[in-house]
Amino acid sequence: MSGHSKWATIKRSKAKTDAARGKVFTKIIREIASAARIGGGDPAGNPRLRLAIDKAKAANMPNDNIKRAIDKATGAGAVAMEELTYEGFGPGGVAMIIEVLTDNRNRAVGEVRNIFEKGGGNLGASGSVSYMFKRKGSIVFDKAGIDEESLTMTAIDAGAEDIQSGESTVEVLTAPEQFEAVRDALKAKGFTPTEAEVTMVADTNVKVTGEPAQKLMNLINKLEEQDDIQAVHANFDISDEEMEKLQ
Repeated sequence: MSGHSKWATIKRSKAKTDAARGKVFTKIIREIASAARIGGGDPAGNPRLRLAIDKAKAANMPNDNIKRAIDKATGAGAVAMEELTYEGFGPGGVAMIIEVLTDNRNRAVGEVRNIFEKGGGNLGASGSVSYMFKRKGSIVFDKAGIDEESLTMTAIDAGAEDIQSGESTVEVLTAPEQFEAVRDALKAKGFTPTEAEVTMVADTNVKVTGEPAQKLMNLINKLEEQDDIQAVHANFDISDEEMEKLQ
């Protein structure tokens, strides 16, 4: 399974501590605030804000928290957040894109560089790996208990670009502007995704096993722990069997 959907599956399967949930909430609140500042506080007219709110609800964030984040972002004295993207290579030659949302550029780049250096990776120049990825809607379903043929036909009829069947999941890929329509059409037919987001999808993946795979997972874990880092995208391919050994 490719990196972005595989990593999402791993994170869902891990036990969620209160501290970890707090960190997830911090990232989502930043995302909501940034979306509201840029596109306004009304989700009906702000697709990015709608997606951020959907993510918040999927993480069981209270509605009051969501409302406060929007009100604070659209009110006077809101703190400006800068969106940054870093590119590089992880262990095993895996291409990586790091999306950052921060109020301190120097702190953010220092943290990202430090984690890469300690984790066996290398930061690259802008454009060094981004050409390998495209922004897509990704809607992931567990294979167990679903009618894959029906799901596929529903997704295609709704405008999906591709359906990828993995070892334990089915992933529906869409153009970003078609994401909500396809997701909602699948939900209306009773297909409940385990993960649904607009993300970066790699054109090709790099198979990683053994020690490089372990080092890569450690690197991604460290990046995910940083508050400024909103998303980590990577083009690794690790089998479910191999992944079981790493957890």
